[in-house]
Amino acid sequence: MFKGSHSVTIDAKGRIAIPASYRQSLLDDCGGRLVVTRHWDGCLLIYPAPEFQSFESQLLSRGSLNPKVRNIQRFFIGNARDVDMDRQGRLLLPSNLRAAASLESKAVLSGIGNLFELWDEDTFNQRNADTADALAEEAANGDLPDVLMDISL
Repeated sequence: MFKGSHSVTIDAKGRIAIPASYRQSLLDDCGGRLVVTRHWDGCLLIYPAPEFQSFESQLLSRGSLNPKVRNIQRFFIGNARDVDMDRQGRLLLPSNLRAAASLESKAVLSGIGNLFELWDEDTFNQRNADTADALAEEAANGDLPDVLMDISL
């Protein structure tokens, strides 16, 4: 399970270093093979390969006759790229995916359970602040989603 947010630098070749605390588990769990794809929120999603395979299977099992389903399959699977962690724990991010997420040099790698989100640092900080404000207001008004109502903090 991945959690927490880590500032990372994208080097001139388009690589990020996976934080040391995750490297061994990624080597153990998937041999350092990961899959990077886009998310419509404007970040990249980085999955250990077996996790992406599970996600991909779920998407493909929905069929492709419905144009909305087909568009979602095309978006996530069509943009997916296999990447391997190198000996220094770095990932080379494809240039088209870096451009799609407006990633240049400063980024945030955020662990979200079974995957990572990779955000442009300024975008991440702004969205995080906006989300905190919105959630505080929703909680004060009792407007949180029903699926969260039986979770206590």
